[in-house]
Amino acid sequence: MDLTEDERWLEEFLKWVVANKGLVESTKEAYGRDLRSFCNWLQSHDVTLTVATEDQIVSYVGHIRDLGYQISTVARTVVAIRQFFGFLVYEREVLSEDPSAEIAVPTVPDGSPKALTIEQIQSLLESPVGEEPVIYRDRAILEVLYGCGLRVGELVGLQVDDIDLDGQLLRVFGKGRRERIVPVGSLAADSLSQWMSGVGRNAVLNLRSATSRGAETAVFLSVGGPKRGTQLSRMGAWRVVRHYGDKVGLGEELSPHVLRHSCATHMLINGADIRYVQELLGHVSIRNTQRYTAVRESELRDIYLRAHPRAEVRL
Repeated sequence: MDLTEDERWLEEFLKWVVANKGLVESTKEAYGRDLRSFCNWLQSHDVTLTVATEDQIVSYVGHIRDLGYQISTVARTVVAIRQFFGFLVYEREVLSEDPSAEIAVPTVPDGSPKALTIEQIQSLLESPVGEEPVIYRDRAILEVLYGCGLRVGELVGLQVDDIDLDGQLLRVFGKGRRERIVPVGSLAADSLSQWMSGVGRNAVLNLRSATSRGAETAVFLSVGGPKRGTQLSRMGAWRVVRHYGDKVGLGEELSPHVLRHSCATHMLINGADIRYVQELLGHVSIRNTQRYTAVRESELRDIYLRAHPRAEVRL
């Protein structure tokens, strides 16, 4: 099917922004979703990019707010739209003026990171029960997300050669393809070993369909349907986490990023140096890691008030 002019500009922009702005694949995909939705909305109002006005862009931003989009998603959408129009004005000179130039990016509140309790984590990690390949995979996913503090994109991007089970280490490629080495605790290593064995990952590879055959080197794979034996997607990993969250009653409280938050928070509570946690999480700036210290201080205060014999408040 032939692309419309707007669709052609969008595809060209996504290629340009990766080559010139260093966007990682996950951000490129998010920009693509945001901008396709925007272009579809314009089309439904019989408007094309070349004649879109500031008022129409503002109306679209209000539209996605009314749909209940999270403020972080709205902010990312505005950034994507502004970069797209900037590309059309300054890089391709399709437009003489940028209709998005004066549209402000919504401020995303910097709330305290969420963290599960140790008891909630324990319940979650014990919830995959059974001896099937899918159970081995799901158990390893949960253990590695929490035990290593990985981002979901880092998890699904793991390749077989990135795992050193004997040394209990992972090679992880984070944002901007920055490489780091992450230790793997014994429980996560055991779960990974079980998944990588003949009754787990190898069993899935042996059962994959002819259409999905190939040199699949990803650690985490889809286990059913026509995509059996191919690399698990970010959304697939997200669904695994949500499935077990629902199973133990956590519901919307749980996401892959909450497990990463929980890993960092629990380590700081138990005395880990913030510089070590920064390295583990792959934060370029320690300011990103310092968000967790407020959680640690609050937790320490609660522990102090419960445990210290002279901490009781007297009126």
